[in-house]
Amino acid sequence: MAWTWQFEDAEGRPVDGPNEAFSSQSDAESWLGQTWRDLVTKGAATAILAEDDRTEYKMSLLPAGG
Repeated sequence: MAWTWQFEDAEGRPVDGPNEAFSSQSDAESWLGQTWRDLVTKGAATAILAEDDRTEYKMSLLPAGG
């Protein structure tokens, strides 16, 4: 099982981001916690966590109301 992130802009279009794969959900979430600000500066507004082909969840990277 591999955990990966995908990124979208505010309009839901894919945004290129680092192509990292993690062996656990917690490793993937820790990585995002360290890099989300850089991703936002590159145009990412949403992060989508997937385990192989299954979406675990989708979350905003923007401040509330932003």
